[in-house]
Amino acid sequence: MRARSDAERRAVGVRRDDGQALPLLAGVLALVATVLIGLVALGNLAGERARAQSAADAAALAGAARGRPAAVEMAVENRGELESFAARDGEVEVTVRVGDARATSRARREW
Repeated sequence: MRARSDAERRAVGVRRDDGQALPLLAGVLALVATVLIGLVALGNLAGERARAQSAADAAALAGAARGRPAAVEMAVENRGELESFAARDGEVEVTVRVGDARATSRARREW
């Protein structure tokens, strides 16, 4: 049995698979790039949330010890913004925003 020539294959509708790897590779690379971009965004969001929680914890401790001005100062030092401050019965609750993340923390002044 002899091999068919390219002209004979085209005449009877037989297609060659040459060139199929490049579009497949392009699709796989696009999928990998999309997943990586999503992972980077998720990592940034997690980091921002952790920074917001650290800033809220520090602001709550400072606020319990020295009042609202100390809480504001501590939030700013941690690249955040104090959104709320409530002090009642020796307990302080603060909410701090860092970027798009918000965190709330409480502290109690005990001597």
